[in-house]
Amino acid sequence: MDIQWFPGHMKKTQRMIAENLKYVDIVAEVIDARIPVSSRNPDIDTLVGEKPRLIVLNRADQADPAGNRLWGDWFRSRGWSVLETDAKEGKGINQFSPVVKEVLKDKIQQWQAKGQVGRPIRAMIVGVPNVGKSTFINKVARRKSAKASDKPGVTRGKQWVAVDAGLDLLDTPGILWPKFEDPQTGLHLAFTGAVKDEIMDTETLACHLLEELAAAYPAALTERYKIAVPERSEEEEGLAYGYALLEQAARKRGFLISGGEPDTERMGKVLLDEFRAGKLGRFTLEKPQTISEETE
Repeated sequence: MDIQWFPGHMKKTQRMIAENLKYVDIVAEVIDARIPVSSRNPDIDTLVGEKPRLIVLNRADQADPAGNRLWGDWFRSRGWSVLETDAKEGKGINQFSPVVKEVLKDKIQQWQAKGQVGRPIRAMIVGVPNVGKSTFINKVARRKSAKASDKPGVTRGKQWVAVDAGLDLLDTPGILWPKFEDPQTGLHLAFTGAVKDEIMDTETLACHLLEELAAAYPAALTERYKIAVPERSEEEEGLAYGYALLEQAARKRGFLISGGEPDTERMGKVLLDEFRAGKLGRFTLEKPQTISEETE
């Protein structure tokens, strides 16, 4: 399933980020804690360069706690500060300003030495679509300033948001990159809703998701859908294994069509909705050790 989605406004966003970097002191990159590799746009590293960086592991409440610890350690080992948040509920948000000030403490001291006492910190918020940037900004600012939605591509232009006298945020549109080199990246972004559902076959996508969850978190599927999750046999090719699980789940939910056949299309949509809402459990689909040297 080769998923690619790069609307024209994303190219414009790349230029906008590059042009506005000179106005900010730090870049806060919001990523999805469930897919820390796939939800990081590789172009951001090139665009941002040596600008101070903070990694915001958002939706940490929906990710595996052990995965959050692994990824926090991994990013810190590379010299970046990390903040775990659940922007929807506001958890971790109060630590944003203190963490930013800690990252920039040397620069703040330089400002004070020059008599620039009270100069506001300007932070640019970046990330791929639908990782919760606007919700994060609204919680930090304690008011509804940025448009928030569970659909990708809502923010289309830059928005400055004044948090208080000491902090200004620059919200930017979600930005993907022109081509996903690894098909798994496109799948993971689609699982979490960062790619528009309209461009995909959700039934096939659900089969892929079931295969991954069955391999890493089989007990969660059994608990939620009351289905047996057998080991995958070597003879099962393509999506046969995932489709069999989808049929099981549809029957258990009573999703049937004429003739008593399982309504796998409906079940696929329900599965994706429940995964994205965190109703299936807490999952981290990627591990630090899966990153190649080339990716780093």
